[in-house]
Amino acid sequence: MESNRFETTTNASTRKMDAGLRAHMNSVYARMSGGVLLTAITAMIVGSSPALLNLFMGGPQKYLVMFAPLAIIWFGFRPEKMAASQLKIAFIGLSVVYGISFGTIAAVATQDLTFAVSVAKAFFIASSMFAGLSILGYTTKKDLSGMQTFISMGVVGLVAFSVINIFFQNSMMANLIAGAGILIFAGLTVWQTQDMKRMYSPNMPAEMASRMGWAAALNLYISFIAMFQYILHFMNQR
Repeated sequence: MESNRFETTTNASTRKMDAGLRAHMNSVYARMSGGVLLTAITAMIVGSSPALLNLFMGGPQKYLVMFAPLAIIWFGFRPEKMAASQLKIAFIGLSVVYGISFGTIAAVATQDLTFAVSVAKAFFIASSMFAGLSILGYTTKKDLSGMQTFISMGVVGLVAFSVINIFFQNSMMANLIAGAGILIFAGLTVWQTQDMKRMYSPNMPAEMASRMGWAAALNLYISFIAMFQYILHFMNQR
């Protein structure tokens, strides 16, 4: 009798954990997908308006737009200090800024059908890769925590070389950066997915869970956007 009660309690706890985890993961992916959608809408609005395109990307101010996402990530997104509502605003701001910087892509895509097809293919490939990598990160039993240091160093190096190549405009370096970027952010997606699954607890306070959800959504959003950009780089060379 005692054994049956223990098994019943254990099974109920497991079901509660599974249901809570699914709801948490669905919330994270919904936030991340909303950010991607907001970026696309912003890019289309800016790209279809020569006045807005010139305002944001027509002079030296384009560098402010290009580096604004890094500023938001490094200085304006602190899950350990900021409330969930503040993190939400920061995430929306990041999505809009990325959309503004993608306005040039949207502008060219509306005028060049070949480029528009490349953009669509790059988005489809990035989406497929992201889905597969997320499933891998969610289902794998292997502990991927050892990847964190390596990937973090890779991202820092990637950003540094990308900034350097803005001034040198070396095509070979750009190809190497894009290839390395795809691999690094693919690994980051797998690790991030496992990490947010591992960190979830059904007993976590709602505010903390929401803060953690926004942080996870930001990480996955950045990985997806980066993979899309790097894949588009290669697609555009055909």
